[in-house]
Amino acid sequence: MATPIARRSSGPLLHPYFICLGAAPLMGALAADAMYSTSSLWQWANFAAWLIVAGLVVALLATIVLVIDFLLGRAGRISWIRFIIVAAAALLSLLNIFVHSRDAWTSVVPEGIWLSVVVTLLLLAAAFGGWRVTTLRAAPAEDRP
Repeated sequence: MATPIARRSSGPLLHPYFICLGAAPLMGALAADAMYSTSSLWQWANFAAWLIVAGLVVALLATIVLVIDFLLGRAGRISWIRFIIVAAAALLSLLNIFVHSRDAWTSVVPEGIWLSVVVTLLLLAAAFGGWRVTTLRAAPAEDRP
């Protein structure tokens, strides 16, 4: 039996890269919140808010790329536990940006810091899953060696 010259491959998943890219500023916001709570320099609160917004924009891009992964046939079934962890982190970050829009000290302390801590812990839990919220689609039987 002849072997095929090129095997069809669905390619790698793209959404884990975007989830990881969005998680970095969301976790960085915790560091900025900690700096604000110890120094009271208002620029740290602004920086935390910018980081949260940047993380949310990339989270939106990750959602779009996840849909593309499904449409191109790269993604398999959704791992609901991982999906809920990442979605909860995004929704809590949305709430966190509303908290950070307050004025002065109450923009960060105490609710902003606690939300940043919870988001960071959720994203660290998602990191152990490889930032994937889906399984890899198995190659068709005729493509397997």
